[in-house]
Amino acid sequence: MGTNSKNDGDSSSSGSSGGRRRAARGLPLLPLRDIIVFPYMVVPLFVGREKSIHALDYAMAHGREIVQKKKKKARTNDPASDDIYTTGTLGEILQLLRLPDGTVKVLVEGKRRARIRRFLNHDDHLQVELEEFREPSENATEQIALVRQVRSVFENYVKLNRRIPPELVASTQSIDDAARLADTIAASLTALKLPDKQAILETEAPSKRLERLLSLMQGEIELLQVETKIRSRV
Repeated sequence: MGTNSKNDGDSSSSGSSGGRRRAARGLPLLPLRDIIVFPYMVVPLFVGREKSIHALDYAMAHGREIVQKKKKKARTNDPASDDIYTTGTLGEILQLLRLPDGTVKVLVEGKRRARIRRFLNHDDHLQVELEEFREPSENATEQIALVRQVRSVFENYVKLNRRIPPELVASTQSIDDAARLADTIAASLTALKLPDKQAILETEAPSKRLERLLSLMQGEIELLQVETKIRSRV
C-alpha cells in the first residue's frame, strides 16, 4: 500500500530465530524518521540530508536497491550505527525526482525484511552488510485459521475506523499468504504506534505477526466501540 511521508532524508531487534539467512552483502542505508516501511508497501519519501541523497544516488547507480531502517530517535540528525534499529526492509527505488529546493522525492517499494550484520566504511553515506530473513516453516492448518480470523477482525476494525478505505478490506480478502497479509495490514493500521509496527517488522514467524496484529486490532476495536457509545450519549 502507499503512504505519504514527510521525511528529512533520513528517512527506521529482536525476533524469533527462524531458518538461516542468505549470504550478507553491502548496500546503501536510508535512515527513516517517522515511518516504517514493510514488504509489499510502496511509499513516497522526501529526502533532504546530504548523506541520504548520496545513498540514493549510489543505489540508483548500483541496481536501485536500498536498505530502509528506522532511527531510534526521530530528532537524531546524523545517525550512527547505535542510533538505528537493526531490523528494517530491503527496498527498490521505483522513481527518483530532484526538486528545485534541493530535496529529493523518491518512490520506494519494500521487498523483504533484512537485519544489519555490520556497518561498512563509506565516505559520503551509510552502508551496511545484511542478513536477509527467511520465513520459518509453520503448521499450515494453524496459519489458515489465523489468516481467516485476522481477515474477519480487520473487516470489523475498518467498519469502525473511517480513516482506512473500505476497499482495502476487499484487497486483503484475496491474500492467502500469511506473511503478506500480516505486512499489508500492519502497514495500513494508522493508529498503530511506531514501536508496535517495529515489533511486527522484527518478528520473523508470520503466525506470530498475525497473533500480534489480532491482539492490537482487538484492543483498538474496544476503544472505538467505547468512543462510539460516548459520542451517541453526547
